Amino acid sequence: MAILNRVKELRAAMGINQQELGSLVNASRQTISLIERGDYNPSITLALKISHVFQKNVEEVFMLTEDEYEQ
Repeated sequence: MAILNRVKELRAAMGINQQELGSLVNASRQTISLIERGDYNPSITLALKISHVFQKNVEEVFMLTEDEYEQ
């Protein structure tokens, strides 16, 4: 299973940069960058905080998908 996200898209629509989003959720700019690239899966707490900033349900920001190699 892979976790996809819409963080970059939603952040851009909101007109804030990675540093600003990080400040809003108490995370570093580097962490936000890693999440956007899919190189890091946030904790549940961080995922909820990010979703709250965007005023979205967590499932609207983060999606669990099946990896074609996993059964």
